[in-house]
Amino acid sequence: MTETGADFWTAKRIACWREDRWAAQRAYLETDSAFYRELWQGVAPPERLGDLVRLPFTTKAMLRESQVAQPPFGHYLAAPSERVARLHRTSGTTGRAMNIAMSAADALQTAEVGARSHRASGLGPGHRVIHCLNYQMWMGGFTDHASLEATGATVIPFGIGGTELLVRTIQDVGVTAIHCTPSYPAVLERVIADKFPDISPRDLGLKLGLFGGEAGLDDPAFRARLESVWGFSARNANYGVSDAFSNFAGQCGHETDLHFLGLDVLYAELIEPESGEPLDWGDGVTGELVLTHLDRECQPLVRFRTSDILTVTATAPCACGRTGPRFRVVGRSDDMVVVRGVNVFPNAVGAALGAFPELSGEYRIRLRGKGPYDLLPVEAELAAGQATTPELREAVSEAINAEIRASTEVHLVAPRSLPRTEGKTQRVIREADD
Repeated sequence: MTETGADFWTAKRIACWREDRWAAQRAYLETDSAFYRELWQGVAPPERLGDLVRLPFTTKAMLRESQVAQPPFGHYLAAPSERVARLHRTSGTTGRAMNIAMSAADALQTAEVGARSHRASGLGPGHRVIHCLNYQMWMGGFTDHASLEATGATVIPFGIGGTELLVRTIQDVGVTAIHCTPSYPAVLERVIADKFPDISPRDLGLKLGLFGGEAGLDDPAFRARLESVWGFSARNANYGVSDAFSNFAGQCGHETDLHFLGLDVLYAELIEPESGEPLDWGDGVTGELVLTHLDRECQPLVRFRTSDILTVTATAPCACGRTGPRFRVVGRSDDMVVVRGVNVFPNAVGAALGAFPELSGEYRIRLRGKGPYDLLPVEAELAAGQATTPELREAVSEAINAEIRASTEVHLVAPRSLPRTEGKTQRVIREADD
C-alpha cells in the first residue's frame, strides 16, 4: 500500500521504498502469475529494479490475447477471482476494450494516488466538484470519482449526458470545479448559447477546470481560450494509462507540465519506441513510457509498453515541493502518422490550429489505407460565423506544415460540422481503401 505524501519524498527514500516493494511483488509474481511464469520461461525476475531491462516487454496485444483465451480477466489475473472487488473496462478507443480487475486494496491505492493529482491541481476541502466522465465501467468514471473524494472535496457524480441539467446543477448547488475531458467545454458552450442565452460560461462561477482523458491542454492557445471563456484556472489534472494505473500524474499551479506522482507504486522506464532500447530519465529526453507495478494484487504488469510518447521537461524538484520528474505527453505511438518519413502526432496539429481565432479548434485527421502518406489530410472546423477563404486555408496549411515539418492537405469544414463528444475524442480516423 502507498503512503500519503510520497510525492514529496526525497529520491533516496523513494528508491529504498521501491526496492522493498519490488522484492514483495517479485515473489508474488513468481508464485501467483501464470502469465509471467510463461512469458519469462523459467527465468527468475531480477532482484533489483535497475535490472528489469533483462526481461521482455508486456504488450497490449499480449493482454488482449490472454483475455480472449481466458475470459474475462486473462491468465495475468494473479489473485483468486473471489478477490476481485471491482470490474472496469478500458475505453476501447485504440482497439478491443479490456476488462480491468481490481481488489479492494488495488482500488484504495488507485484512489489515493489519483487524489495526489487533483490536490496538486488545487482541489481540496471547500470545493464542490462536478464529475463529468463516463461511469459505465470506464476507469475514468467511478475510479476518478473516488480520487476526487479522497481530496476532501464535495463530489457531484454527474457522468455524461443531460448537458442542460448539468448547467442548472452547477447554478443550483454552487459548483466551483468541473472534472471532464478537454473537449467537453465546447459541448457545454454550445448548449449554453442555444438554451441559456442570458448567461455566459463565466457566469457559472467555476474556479477550477480539471481535465484528463485527452490531449489538448499542452497547447497554450487552447488553454488560454478555455481560461478566457470560462474564467477558471485550467489544469491538466488526470494523466494515466487504464491498463496500468488510472491517474498518476497531474499539473500543479506553478507550471503546465505533468508531475509524475506515482513513484512509490510504479517503476517507470523510457525506451526508444522503434528499437526498445532504454533511455535515461534526463531533461529533454523523449521516449515511450514503460510501466511496472510495485504493489498490485489482481493484474500486476511488468515492463508494460504504454504506447505513450513522453518528453521529460525537468527532473529537479518543483517550486511546489514535489520531487518526481515532470513531463509532457507528445502523443501515442499508435496515433503517430508517418508522412514522407516524418513522425507526426495529432497534438502538433491541434497546437497549430489553436493560433487561428477563425477556427473552432475541432479537427480530424482522416487517413485512407495503411500508408505511407505523402500528405497529411486535415479537416479543420471553422468558428461560428466564419466562412472558407483560399487565404485562410493557405495560412492554416502553412502553419501546420511549419509545426509538423511535413506537407498537409487542409479542408476547412463548416461550423459545428464535426461531432463533439462527452468522452474521449478520436482525432485520427483510419478508413480502409475502397
